Amino acid sequence: MSSRPVAVITGASRGLGFLLARELADRGHDLVVNARSEDGLAISAAELQGRGVSEVLAVPGDVSVEADARRLVAAACERFGRIDVLVANAGIIQVGPASAMRVPDYADAMNVMFWGVLHPTLAALPVMRELGGGRILVVTSVGGKLPAPHLLPYTAAKHAAVGFAEGLQVEAGRYGVTVTTAVPGLMRTGSPRNAFFTGDRVAEHRWFTLADSIPLLSMDAERAAAKLVRATLRGRPEVVLTPAAKIAVRLHGLAPATTLRLLAAANRLLPADETPRPVQPGHAVAPPGRWFDTLTGLTRRAAQRYHQHDDSAAPR
Repeated sequence: MSSRPVAVITGASRGLGFLLARELADRGHDLVVNARSEDGLAISAAELQGRGVSEVLAVPGDVSVEADARRLVAAACERFGRIDVLVANAGIIQVGPASAMRVPDYADAMNVMFWGVLHPTLAALPVMRELGGGRILVVTSVGGKLPAPHLLPYTAAKHAAVGFAEGLQVEAGRYGVTVTTAVPGLMRTGSPRNAFFTGDRVAEHRWFTLADSIPLLSMDAERAAAKLVRATLRGRPEVVLTPAAKIAVRLHGLAPATTLRLLAAANRLLPADETPRPVQPGHAVAPPGRWFDTLTGLTRRAAQRYHQHDDSAAPR
């Protein structure tokens, strides 16, 4: 058995998952990293290994499939003999009006962000119980606490993930296992590059990427990763990131009807084209022009730093 703590991270090939893995490595954890993209995972694993502070095992697979999730946990146990931290981070974002979304869009979101949380968690729990404890971080979203316009499949799946994480936190404590529900707002991870857009795809891509680039609205992803890891290792039940997300969650708790009316008003400012179209990844959507590149420079630089490689594997 490894003498160092071991962390398993899903969705670790890019963005926040990569940064969470890096943060855990810098805090002395050996890593088992997972993502669906074998090529993307290999690039991230090589950079993590190159830091020279931990041993890194890459296990590609789809954790929304129970067999793949069990294989991930088994690989961690075979290599290191323990799991101290599980980070359930795999995600997908589909952007567009509800009328443009199809049933498969909801199924894809639920597969990745609910079943992709449940399967690895249930596989890892017996290992943690046998060791006498552990830490689980479930990365949800402010969209899991209140509805986000033009993100309905994402919102529905994140609400399910919040419910699972909070419910598990209530029951897992008796085994020495803590569950931290991460509720971040917008973070500059470069995610618009691999988000999927429907309806008026150019207009949807424009508003989503601009919102992701505003410094006071979005958060530096490295700082977010550090806060999330710190909260997880301390066993905090919940951590909400960004001032805007904190205000929104508190307002929704105190005055849900008012919050829904405000969000409905905001929805009227978003693109009105409800035509269902095949989803298109952000990197394939033509940008409006140089002005857009200037305003979204923070997001573009984040995409380069955090391995947002072009992903052509669109949902069904």
